[in-house]
Amino acid sequence: MFEVLYLFLICTPCVLQESVKTKHPQLHYESKLYMLLQGGTGIPHLKWFGVEGEYNVMVIDLLGPSLEDLFNYCNRKFSLKTVLMLADQLINRVEYMHSRGFLHRDIKPDNFLMGLGRKANQVYIIDYGLAKKYRDLQTHKHIPYRENKNLTGTARYASVNTHLGVEQSRRDDLESLGYVLMYFLRGSLPWQGLKAGTKKQKYDKISEKKMLTPIEVLCKSYASEFTSYFHYCRSLRFEDKPDYSYLKRLFRDLFIREGYQFDYVFDWTILRYPQVGSSSRARASPKPGLSPPGVSAERTERPSVGQEIRERFSGAVEAFARRNVSGHGLHGDQSRHRSSDDVPSSKDAKFEFKCLSCSLPKLMNFLLKLFSPSAT
Repeated sequence: MFEVLYLFLICTPCVLQESVKTKHPQLHYESKLYMLLQGGTGIPHLKWFGVEGEYNVMVIDLLGPSLEDLFNYCNRKFSLKTVLMLADQLINRVEYMHSRGFLHRDIKPDNFLMGLGRKANQVYIIDYGLAKKYRDLQTHKHIPYRENKNLTGTARYASVNTHLGVEQSRRDDLESLGYVLMYFLRGSLPWQGLKAGTKKQKYDKISEKKMLTPIEVLCKSYASEFTSYFHYCRSLRFEDKPDYSYLKRLFRDLFIREGYQFDYVFDWTILRYPQVGSSSRARASPKPGLSPPGVSAERTERPSVGQEIRERFSGAVEAFARRNVSGHGLHGDQSRHRSSDDVPSSKDAKFEFKCLSCSLPKLMNFLLKLFSPSAT
């Protein structure tokens, strides 16, 4: 076990930190993946990777809220219009990763973040900790079919084949994405909230419920395109290349038939989800964009770089603590983990989320140096 600080939260730089002494270094592998994926739409920009004192540190783009955050903000229901606008981008993100030879293997709402500012309507895909190379880009040789694999990823969104112990391939990322879409539409999935004595028993119950729930029941009362999506994903063979265009066309045609306008007006746009400020004080402001009484918006003094970084970083810690307490990736059907036979190298190292409170001052100073005017 080793500790990783994973602060990709609202309005903060995405800062990842792990001890250089850890048995299976994760960040070096993940930074390579970010570099390999650079240039793709919805891929965060890798700002810096290196060693700072006793830690490997990686910093990526400043990003907005996750789809899980926005789902909660919208009272845990998205409209069909919002889901269809998201579906187009989500399929594109998965397709891009696949085109670069990698599976994500942990498709879930927490791992899709919206951008900020001019990119506020763009979806980003993050967290490549469980990603796996499935094909050689030169030879195009696919990884072999295998069975008896332990569950890798998040049980709630895992494909049926993943539950059955089959090696994951492109079809599994897409099936997981289908569960995410239905989660948004329905508000929950039939296999949520199941009780069991142990994690294994919990996963077995989720697997059983998932396999006993017909696609038609899962998608009941929703457009037939969602049923078609699942039937297509489950019809794919292990090495098949999915027809991403067909899947996007399914949802685009439905979008047009419903008479929607692709205006990027999401549910949270209507509810006025705040473009959150850099500090927790800004997050608490009842009307984002307005200055406090008696203060001119044009003459509001800009904080120093040091103050701005401190506020951003402290806000990230608060948000990280909230997410950690709420069980992000830590228990139940939301747990993510990797099979034991996937841990022979640093490429496939398992990690847990833990807040390194003891090292925060050091990392704060590092951020101050990194983002100070003299450093740029």
